Amino acid sequence: MFSTLQGRLPKELALAGIADIQAANHFIAQTYLAAHNARFARPPAVEDSAFVAADPQQLAQILCIEEERVVARDNTIAFARLRLQLPQSPIRHHFVKATVKIRQYPDGTLAIFHGPRRIARYMPDGVAIQDTCPVRQAA
Repeated sequence: MFSTLQGRLPKELALAGIADIQAANHFIAQTYLAAHNARFARPPAVEDSAFVAADPQQLAQILCIEEERVVARDNTIAFARLRLQLPQSPIRHHFVKATVKIRQYPDGTLAIFHGPRRIARYMPDGVAIQDTCPVRQAA
């Protein structure tokens, strides 16, 4: 509808002799939109709502900031002026020189992933969060 209004609305305003913003806003709200909707509106093909509730965990994964890092020789990662120590893992003895992804979630918490596996979680200040299950699949 945007391109339709961009092409047609200035012509309609000129035909109506409107030259100032207040008069244009009044014309659009009171006259033009009603006529436009009467001409082009169609009933929906499906009456049900198209709204689907989003899973908050999926939203957190979608809205996170993700960056790659290479693990240093002391098994740490530098991120946002923090030095994050990676915990021992049943996956590998260490992650030195491995490329990992760090995700910063909307609530400020951090998570480090090696491939699809989350290997560590941290509070926004860099304090490690102890998981009950240290190896998890990414959502």
